Amino acid sequence: MDYLDLNQGALAPVTDECICNNLSVEGEIPRDLNGMLVRNGPNPFSGKFSGQGVLSWWPEAAMLHAIKFADGNVLEYRNKWVRTRKWADFFDARQTPLLLDTNPNVNVISQGNTLLALAEGGPPVVVDAALETSGQWTAQTEFTRGMTAHPKIDPVTKELITFHAHWSEPFLRYGVIDAKGVEIVNMEIDIPAPAMMHDMAVTETYSILLDLGVGYDFSLLKKGYRIPVCWQDSRVSRLGIVPRHGGEVSWLEIKPCFIQHVVNAYDAEAEVIVLDAVRYPWYFKIDPQTREFTPDPLGELWRYTINLQQRTVHEEQLIESNIELPRINELHTGRYNRYSYAVEQPTAAEMRGIIRYDALTTTIQRHSVDAGDNNSEPIFVPDRNGTAEDDGWLLLSVYRQATDSNEIRILDARNISGKALATISLGRRIPAGFHGAWIAMGEETGRGR
Repeated sequence: MDYLDLNQGALAPVTDECICNNLSVEGEIPRDLNGMLVRNGPNPFSGKFSGQGVLSWWPEAAMLHAIKFADGNVLEYRNKWVRTRKWADFFDARQTPLLLDTNPNVNVISQGNTLLALAEGGPPVVVDAALETSGQWTAQTEFTRGMTAHPKIDPVTKELITFHAHWSEPFLRYGVIDAKGVEIVNMEIDIPAPAMMHDMAVTETYSILLDLGVGYDFSLLKKGYRIPVCWQDSRVSRLGIVPRHGGEVSWLEIKPCFIQHVVNAYDAEAEVIVLDAVRYPWYFKIDPQTREFTPDPLGELWRYTINLQQRTVHEEQLIESNIELPRINELHTGRYNRYSYAVEQPTAAEMRGIIRYDALTTTIQRHSVDAGDNNSEPIFVPDRNGTAEDDGWLLLSVYRQATDSNEIRILDARNISGKALATISLGRRIPAGFHGAWIAMGEETGRGR
């Protein structure tokens, strides 16, 4: 596994919670940017990571970061640990019985004006606009007890489409929850062995589940690893295509791989689905001689064209650049999208630069970030006054090595190669994390159901 110094540079945790006002701004913040950017990621309570590598970074405590905007101004930055039982054990044991035993450090979404911090398979946790923890999600669904950190929200129906992958039976459960928080689909899907499933894709009519090459090996726990997953040569890689509202699952084999994140999927024509995703030929692979993890390859943008009638999948790489953390204009989730945005990875130790890929012209734009600096995933914010798919802005957090602090850059999504429209200096770090979201004004109540 690649060596990562988790306590230096962009990955280094912070030791406190704060609210910062009077932030320095260079350039002009768009007046229609009204809402908040929320980031999620691991930050140990002690302020220091133990161990090295992804499997030591991934399990640490969930910390949320938020930057609020209104009427051409940045109002504040704040950060806060999610209040879980482990937080109480470290800071305030009196609250332990009242808090959830989970660690929602991967993602954050807004579903029906409820903000949810999400874990890798754990219970969703409700937070509010001040990043205060409200408690367990009370939607009328079994998935309040656990679901993926990457559910999809249909931009038209507002349905939340999700799954729960687990290491004990049932290994996989699929569900759909309507806009009012009522479960309308809950089906167990039979798979031969538990798999690490991190993401999924949806179209207007189907959902795509990923049963790929990474599975569980609990002997890794005896070696000190906190997440017992690794590549398994014996596993068959396949895509599970399930009708959105339930029905028979079609399993189609693909070349051995692991997909960490999908870009998007859509119905191209009758019984034909296009899926774009970040593909790895292997991931978390153990050397049979040393019994240690080998360095992971870098992610590549691939397209899978799925013909359900012929039961075939055509696979092709779209660009040469190595990427991760892809995003789109989420108003196009499950629909045709021309543009996608992702972090460029020049090396395994760097997340540096942004790529915009135009699927129609197969051309690329780049936003450069200086050597030694690192950046987050690009969050697309649609311009509600616009009409084109790329009318909007990209928000990204950039770690500046020279100042050991972060800045927020606002880019024109149509021309990311140009200078940032605005740069907000925070004067402190936002540690490198996983995922974030744009929460538009009016979607930030954080109330439970």
